[in-house]
Amino acid sequence: MKQNIAVVMGGYSSEVAISIKSGSVVCHQLNKEKYNVFKVHILKEKWFVLDDDFTEFTIDKNDFSFKKNGTKIKFDCVFNAIHGNPGENGVLLAYFDLIKLKHTSAPYYQMALTFNKRDCLSVVKQYGIKTAKAVYLNQGDEIDSNKIIEKVGLPCFVKPNGAGSSFGISKVYAEETLLPAIEIAYKEDSEILIESFLEGKEVSVGVIEYKGDVKVLPITEIVSENDFFDYEAKYEGKSQEITPARISKEIKEKVEEVAEKIYRILGMKGFSRSEFILVNNEPHFIEMNTVPGLTTESILPQQAQKAGITLSELFDNAIQSALK
Repeated sequence: MKQNIAVVMGGYSSEVAISIKSGSVVCHQLNKEKYNVFKVHILKEKWFVLDDDFTEFTIDKNDFSFKKNGTKIKFDCVFNAIHGNPGENGVLLAYFDLIKLKHTSAPYYQMALTFNKRDCLSVVKQYGIKTAKAVYLNQGDEIDSNKIIEKVGLPCFVKPNGAGSSFGISKVYAEETLLPAIEIAYKEDSEILIESFLEGKEVSVGVIEYKGDVKVLPITEIVSENDFFDYEAKYEGKSQEITPARISKEIKEKVEEVAEKIYRILGMKGFSRSEFILVNNEPHFIEMNTVPGLTTESILPQQAQKAGITLSELFDNAIQSALK
């Protein structure tokens, strides 16, 4: 008997369109002989199943079911393809846990922790993981530009604490552009962090659960045509993503070891993709994405394919791991 799989996409953040693209790829790649696959849009204004003929069926939030032609349809598992709020920050996963519906992501606490950049960095630092110097601000805090620059130096990065796809991030070169950068970040989140600039090669590494084990995927080197790996570089072709990364065997092993250590420290499950800057050949952890892009052009699927894992196998494994 086929299992009913809800692929949730959309969300409440600036990443809605990217999420819908990821979710559509997942729907296309899942084995239709094995699963009944449903596109489920989670939007601020409504939650609904979108049928192939573009008919919408409202989701009953009491048990995450819907009715079609008078028949109630429930799901066996949810594939989470929502980047940002509420899929990547744990909110939706807490709801699924509450109604005892299995899903492909880590438990809600782990999702919330990794989505909160400053909390995540604070935890891994205790285990000896190298990170950038940082200043944290909440909206309304007094801003002392001199003290901030004294701590993190110039240039520095200003980032929203809970946003993805590089929305709201600025690279600041001079004190007079710090306040405008902070205002841009506050448009995405009421909490921000300001980090020192790390000079070095940027690499991205996927760590996933695969066939019951933690698996580190081939490392990707990021070469941005822009000043940093911003939205344009990520999604509009303004970067090179080289897999496997052009690094020595020794550095490769060091990055793999740190990436797996972070995955285990944080109690992760399912997908993850962590970003590092190699400073004097030492990996410095930047952040972890727990719902990374899942299109054919996205980094994690590229890494999986280099490891001999097709998209269909990657997505099927996520569902089977969740069901077990």
